[in-house]
Amino acid sequence: MKIDEEKTKEMKIGFDNEKYVTLQSQHIRERINQFDNKLYLEFGGKLFDDYHASRVLPGFAPDSKLNMLSALSDQAEIVIVISAGDIEKNKIRGDLGITYDEDVLRLIDVFRDRNLYVGSVVITQYSGQYSADMFREKLMNAGIRVYTHYVIEGYPSNIPLIVSDEGFGRNDYIETTRPLVVITAPGPGSGKMATCLSQLYHEHKRGIRAGYAKFETFPVWNLPLRHPVNIAYEAATADINDVNMIDPFHLEAYGITTVNYNRDVEIFPVLNAIFERIFKTSPYKSPTDMGVNMAGNCIINDQICQKASRQEIIRRYYQAKADVLTGRADTSCIYKIELLMKQANITENDRLVTIYANERAKETNAPAAAIELLDGRIITGKTSHLLGASASLLLNALKELGGIPHPKHVISPEAIEPIQKLKTAYLGSHNPRLHTDEVLIALSISAVSSPDARLAMEQLSKLKGLQLHSSVMLSQVDLKTLKRLGIQVTCEPRYETKKLYH
Repeated sequence: MKIDEEKTKEMKIGFDNEKYVTLQSQHIRERINQFDNKLYLEFGGKLFDDYHASRVLPGFAPDSKLNMLSALSDQAEIVIVISAGDIEKNKIRGDLGITYDEDVLRLIDVFRDRNLYVGSVVITQYSGQYSADMFREKLMNAGIRVYTHYVIEGYPSNIPLIVSDEGFGRNDYIETTRPLVVITAPGPGSGKMATCLSQLYHEHKRGIRAGYAKFETFPVWNLPLRHPVNIAYEAATADINDVNMIDPFHLEAYGITTVNYNRDVEIFPVLNAIFERIFKTSPYKSPTDMGVNMAGNCIINDQICQKASRQEIIRRYYQAKADVLTGRADTSCIYKIELLMKQANITENDRLVTIYANERAKETNAPAAAIELLDGRIITGKTSHLLGASASLLLNALKELGGIPHPKHVISPEAIEPIQKLKTAYLGSHNPRLHTDEVLIALSISAVSSPDARLAMEQLSKLKGLQLHSSVMLSQVDLKTLKRLGIQVTCEPRYETKKLYH
């Protein structure tokens, strides 16, 4: 039985993470050597906690890129970029719920914990913002070097001004000591590319022919345009209108079809002109040339990645519908993803858990949820007087995975009732039912004396990567707990109650 389980696990892996780390670090070393041992590498997307990549490329570790940089730690330093405008506006990372300036501090801590050298922070697009001045002072008091880059009139099209002493020349020169300088940021629009180009200008004035490259995981340049992995990226960026397209410059230069996205294709003629202005010649013939991503070369089971990507497209569809309901997005995102679903030849019903969750909700006339196990079994959970639907589902799934008969209680009702009393009588909650986090705490306490509870606890790691659907919008508490367990969640865009405040 154990052998079969291992085979099942292997079959679910579509991406060779170890090969990726090795191949990617090797490729970056080669790119450094193409220049005067100085490469500015713009990192698009997430440098770590890349859960989108791990969802569409099963086997891709969320911190793969950090591991890859760790392999280059003796050659690499990190420069973190943040826009003064984003500091001023208190811009928030939606996935973490923290401001961009707070995220800079978080990033520094994460990198240092991995023994990666953080050289400095650059405040870009500065025009005298007071909050940016305060943030600079805070960083400097913490012993972190801070540089300032300014707003350049007519950027990026006014090339004579940009590539001059009044343009890039006005920016601070960032002192760096390593051959590989990784430019990253809390989010898009921070000024990563402009920072790289500014450094190329300053390095050239100092007699150094530094290079520029771009690291974007998606779209995967050597997969077909309409491959589900690439369609999933479009679904993920529906709110910012990223569109995958054939790289026309690469096709013209080499006669080879590759995939890029609209913003990189649109900006390439400008970049080319800037390169030519600085160096008299451009090192690249296409946006694809600029990239260093090797992810497409590490897919070992295309069918698994395709299946995972189709699930991700549907997940993004439900997320867009939820965002519209909560006022965080407009309906155009939904329409765009609906078109992408047609291109991928899928509907909501291709996510089986949605069918089971909604049917269970109809049967019970109350919120319900469903989860799909690795072997294809679908487990459901319903709302009871003790537990919410997702909490009930969690216990049912753990019982099923542990071979525990469903009538058996892994948490006694007597253990749940005091928690309910605490919630309602002392903490002011109107809902006595336990959330997923509360159920897990109760289960862990029960595990001290109950072998069944202990067996159920041991199954928690098997929930990672499973698909779950709820017939109603889940609370933030439930969503966070399920996310920490590695479960991929979708919800019907419907509130459990008719209250206005949720």
